[in-house]
This record gives sequence, C-alpha cells and structure tokens, in this order.
Amino acid sequence: MTAMDTFLARLDPEMCVVTAEADGERAGCLVGFSSQCSLDPVRFVVWLSEVNRTFRVARSADVLAVHLLARDRRATAELFGGRTGDRVDKFRQVGWRRGYGGAVVLEDAEAWFVGRVVERVPGGDHVGFVLDPVEWGGREASDAPPLRLTDTRTIRPGHPVD
Repeated sequence: MTAMDTFLARLDPEMCVVTAEADGERAGCLVGFSSQCSLDPVRFVVWLSEVNRTFRVARSADVLAVHLLARDRRATAELFGGRTGDRVDKFRQVGWRRGYGGAVVLEDAEAWFVGRVVERVPGGDHVGFVLDPVEWGGREASDAPPLRLTDTRTIRPGHPVD
C-alpha cells in the first residue's frame, strides 16, 4: 500500500446519484467524487468517469441532477452503480419526475439539487462538471444516515466493459 492509498483509505465520502438527459437519452450513475467547490457563488462539482454512459449523455446536457441517498436506499445505489444504462433502463425501476430544465429528479432521494453545467474540467480518467445550483429539495427533518463509500464498496461498477 502506498502513502496515498493510506490517505485515501481513510476517506468515507457521501455517495450521490447523478442523472442527466440530452438528445432524448436519460442516464444516471453512482458517484463518489463530488464536492462543493465555491462559496460565492455557490458551485458544486461532480466527477464522471469517461467510460460511463452517464458521462456520454452528460457531456451534451445543460443541467444535471445530484441526489443524496439514505443508507437504506442501497437497492437504488446498486441499480445506478452496478448496472449500465447501455443494457438497462434504470428509470423504469425508480420513481422520478422532471425538474428545472427537464432534469431527471429521483423521488427516493433524501436531498437533491439541479445544477446548470457552467464548466467541464478534465481530471485524469474523470471529467468534473461544475454546477450552478438552480433548484433543490429534500425530505424535511430526515435524520436517516447518508449512504457513504463504505456502504457501497461491494457494488461492482456496471460499465459497458463488464
């Protein structure tokens, strides 16, 4: 194990599901790389793998929706993290609605926001989508623990190369 592995092994970020729609195609995936990246104006960045179908759809999308799941929504995490949209229509298996700009908002998220894509930043094998939040919501007074990386370690990525 390298020194960087030692550092990374200590992290346990909240996982989110990112959804996109463009050119009549919907896509969504489980994301472990995301963060607020600016205070004023508020900006948030989600990093999408270049081999992921969601990346291919998101690169043409004007808006993305970012969803935080509760730990008890592991089935949703498995669907969006362990299955590829190249083979499965994930949105037939979950409740969703339209948000700002036609964004796809999942109904079982604890909290969510829709952000306008203001920049796409290359970063190794992922691309960062910098978002300007324009709509948001969530469950009131929820104290459900969030889904974290440690809760999802056994989900095998559903990339099209699997």
